[in-house]
Amino acid sequence: MTYEHILLDREDGVGIITLNRPDVLNAMNRKLSAELADAVKVLDADDGIGCIVITGAGDRAFSAGGDIHEQREDDRRYTPEQLDAMSNPRRSFEISACRKPTIGMMNGLAYGGAAVLSSSLDMRVGCEGTKFRFLAAAYGRINSTWTLPNQVGWPVAKELLFSARVVEAEEAYRIGLLNHLVPRAELRAKTMWLAKMIAANHRGAVMGVKALLLRQMGQGLEAQWAEEKDYTTHVMRGAKAEDAFPEFIARKGRG
Repeated sequence: MTYEHILLDREDGVGIITLNRPDVLNAMNRKLSAELADAVKVLDADDGIGCIVITGAGDRAFSAGGDIHEQREDDRRYTPEQLDAMSNPRRSFEISACRKPTIGMMNGLAYGGAAVLSSSLDMRVGCEGTKFRFLAAAYGRINSTWTLPNQVGWPVAKELLFSARVVEAEEAYRIGLLNHLVPRAELRAKTMWLAKMIAANHRGAVMGVKALLLRQMGQGLEAQWAEEKDYTTHVMRGAKAEDAFPEFIARKGRG
C-alpha cells in the first residue's frame, strides 16, 4: 500500500508510524485509519522489527480523533448499513492484538478515537502537552470499554468514560495511563530508549509474554499459571543456560 497520511520508518529494530495530517491535528479519516492498520500489519510481519511506536506529526496532537468533517459528509451520503459495510470496526482490536509490543509516543492531545487507539496500545510515553479525552459518552457513543479498564482499572476507567473529561499529563501518569512522563524535548529519546530495549530482547520471548498476557485477561491465577506452563512447554521452551547467558558464562568460565 502507498501511504498518503502516515509515515513509516525503521530504526534499530523499531518500527515508527507517524500519523501525518498535522494541518487537521492528525484527524483519523478512513484513509489514515486504513493506512495505520496496514502499516501495523507490515511491521508485525517483519522479522527485523521487535517493537512498534505510533506517534503524531507536529507538537499539538497525537490525534484529535475521528475526522468529523468526513463523518458529517458520510452521514449525508450513506445509510447506517452502508457505513457499516465501508468501515472495519476490528482495526483497533487488530492493532491491540498484534504480536509485537506497541508504544504510543504521545506528543500532544489524544481525543475521541485517538484516545481509543492510544489505550489499545501496550504502553504510552508522554510529555507536558499530552492529554486524553475519552469523550464518546458526551456525544452519544460508546467505546474504550475493552481497552481503558485494562490500563487504569475499573474505578478510574468508569470515571473517565462516564464523565468524558480531559485527563492532563500529570494525572495520566499518576493513574498509569502514561508509563513515563518527560519534557517534550526528551520525548522521542525516552520512547526510543524503551522501544529499542524491548526490540533487543529475544523476539519469541517478548511476543510470548504479550500473547499470554492478552490470553490471560480475566482468568483466575491458576488458569494464568496453566496458560504460561502450556505455552512454555508446547510453543516456546525457555532457552538453555548456554544460550541464555553466554556473556556470563564467558566471563565466569564454564565451571
